[in-house]
Amino acid sequence: MGSLFRSEDMCLAQLFLQAGSAYDCISELGETGLVEFRDLNPSVNCFQRKFVNEIKRCEEMERILGKKHTNHIVPSLLNVAGMSVNMLAELSEVTRNKEKLQKNLRELTEYTHMLHVTKNFAQRGSERPKIEAFERMMWRVCKGYTILSYSEIDEYLEDPDTGEPTKSVVFLISYWGELIGQKVKKICDCYHCHLYPYPSSREERTDVVEGLGTRIQDLNTVLLRTDDYLRQVLKKASESVYTWYIEVKKMKAIYYVLNLCSLDVTNKCLISEVWCPVGDLGAVRQALEEGSRKSGATLPSFVNRIPSNDTPPTLIKTNKFTSGFQNIVDAYGVGTYREVNPAPFTIITFPFLFAVMFGDLGHGLIMAVFAFWMVLYENNRKLKNTRNEIWNTFFEGRYIILLMGLFSIYTGLIYNDCFSKSLNLFGSGWSVKAMFDAGVWNDIAANRFLILDPNITGVFKGPYPLGIDPIWNLANNRLTFLNSYKMKMSVILGIVHMSFGVVLSVYNHLHFRKKSNLYLVFLPELLFMWCLFGYLVFMVVYKWLAFSAAESKTAPSILIHFINMFLMQSSGNQLLYPGQIGVQGFLLVIALLSVPVLLLGKPLYLYWLHNGSQRLGMYRVRGLTLTLPSGAHVGHINFGDEFLHQGIHTIEYCLGCVSNTASYLRLWALSLAHAQLSEVLWRMVMHLGLRVDTSLGVLFLVPVFGLFAVLTVSILLVMEGLSAFLHALRLHWVEFQNKFYSGNGIKFSPFSFALLASSFDHDGFP
Repeated sequence: MGSLFRSEDMCLAQLFLQAGSAYDCISELGETGLVEFRDLNPSVNCFQRKFVNEIKRCEEMERILGKKHTNHIVPSLLNVAGMSVNMLAELSEVTRNKEKLQKNLRELTEYTHMLHVTKNFAQRGSERPKIEAFERMMWRVCKGYTILSYSEIDEYLEDPDTGEPTKSVVFLISYWGELIGQKVKKICDCYHCHLYPYPSSREERTDVVEGLGTRIQDLNTVLLRTDDYLRQVLKKASESVYTWYIEVKKMKAIYYVLNLCSLDVTNKCLISEVWCPVGDLGAVRQALEEGSRKSGATLPSFVNRIPSNDTPPTLIKTNKFTSGFQNIVDAYGVGTYREVNPAPFTIITFPFLFAVMFGDLGHGLIMAVFAFWMVLYENNRKLKNTRNEIWNTFFEGRYIILLMGLFSIYTGLIYNDCFSKSLNLFGSGWSVKAMFDAGVWNDIAANRFLILDPNITGVFKGPYPLGIDPIWNLANNRLTFLNSYKMKMSVILGIVHMSFGVVLSVYNHLHFRKKSNLYLVFLPELLFMWCLFGYLVFMVVYKWLAFSAAESKTAPSILIHFINMFLMQSSGNQLLYPGQIGVQGFLLVIALLSVPVLLLGKPLYLYWLHNGSQRLGMYRVRGLTLTLPSGAHVGHINFGDEFLHQGIHTIEYCLGCVSNTASYLRLWALSLAHAQLSEVLWRMVMHLGLRVDTSLGVLFLVPVFGLFAVLTVSILLVMEGLSAFLHALRLHWVEFQNKFYSGNGIKFSPFSFALLASSFDHDGFP
């Protein structure tokens, strides 16, 4: 079995990175996504590692770029690494000029308001405590050589520090002498007041006001053009925000990996340990060579494979088609290293079991067309990266939905069911004419139900070429017939599905060289299942083949015979075949004997390997390593744990065979429920629209068909589809449980930059 059916062959390798080229080498390894780094500094606190400051700076840049508002991003973009020098200088200069112009505009606006207020000066109330303190300070320092008047400005002015609108107060201060003037200026500076000269005459004040108005108008024009230009520059820069964000994430990831490395004694070389696939060691060497070349290092970085007794992580390579099915398998747990991977088998079994419960030609066709549309436009970024999590779930599983739709078309043909109606493609195998010719049907009007007797010659000409005969859609006992057919089909599919899981465990036993498990685990499990439930399948098939329509009324009940098999008694009813009692007793004895073998065989075999073979001088090291983990010693076996583990496994397996066989009856139940819901929807909606035979019938049929389409999609496709999907997941857990898939492995977590980019939406933010 190749790598498609098993995890990749992994190895532990040691990387020797030169200090000058370590960053570029790690970057190249991140592009390949082939290695998983191990922490060589587990005892070192994360805040005490070498590159913690670089990580903090990356987090700060990540926080800046993650801001959603442009006015917050504008000044922050100036410090982002990776921006071009020209753009950085341009943005810096434009921003500085804009701040100067805004400051000048505010000063001119204050000056203008001061002149307007002091034109007709009148003292008005304002924030008295601050004003009184200012007046008191002015009086005490200037010793009464000043005259102070004040008034509030009616309009709100923007605070240059906070950007919030604030109320300002205009003070008119008259003083005598230069010495007093200097004291006044110092006091105003302490209170953060802006000083403006006051014109001495009315004509001069009028000229100053007109000049200020012209300058303010010019500044507003310049600021408007500056904002337009800055907006253009930022729009150009915003196109690269997504790239910058990715680069910052990459830098942070690289420094995080560098913190996992250890320094050699010379502090000139970083040493790291990685898990990587054996087949990709050449690509790892090439990535290190490329990183050394980009950094211009004189000494190359290299990789060495080292032996290890640790269990490697599990890596299963997937593509866009198999990734969805692998995620279904991983939902039950990650497989042990080199264990059989059930995902390739799930590609067939999962959509098939779904289709058994969802079998309808019309519904399957709609589902397949929808999935095919998603597959056809899978590279469309608008469909691929959206904020709608529900849509993303459907889009990621487009290939699963496609196969589920195609298999539903197949099972719909087998059930001969298309929107609850049958298709007569090949002509029915039942003939009504033979009933009249035989004289059975004489008075049709007197009988409400007419029975087609297959025992009369010519009534049943042969089976329908594909699926169920369409005449059953008209039969009154259609539900009874489908109940019997789908119930037995569910049991057969369930036994085959569980047996397939048991058979797959053979490949694990052979691969891990545990041949004793073939005789002490696999064989008892298979005998127990097939001697009981395999025999049930045999009775179902034998009854189909051995009894004709004429003998159907006297055919024995399979359920009664199966119960009598466990009770080891005969009810005196007709037997299916000669010697049935002896065969059933023999199979029951084999099934019962397989239970103690499954319970005690493996622990006793380990005990014999530990004690008996040593006394006989035949210590079998190889036989021991088949059972124990790699590197374990025979003296370390805890036989109590072995007995307990095997006892739990035996009880769970034997009881699970019974409960899980019954669990597969959900195939029958959901299939009938889907068919009945489809029929009810047709009768209660579409059938009413088709019965209107007036001239308005066509117009009435339009909204009826719209309602039928909406209910079909919402109830039968979405709700019923999700229900069948969940039940298919449950049945695959039955296959994996205690059969061949442990789910106790460690998933391979590669250092990959591709995972960083895939975690962002179309706006570039997580």
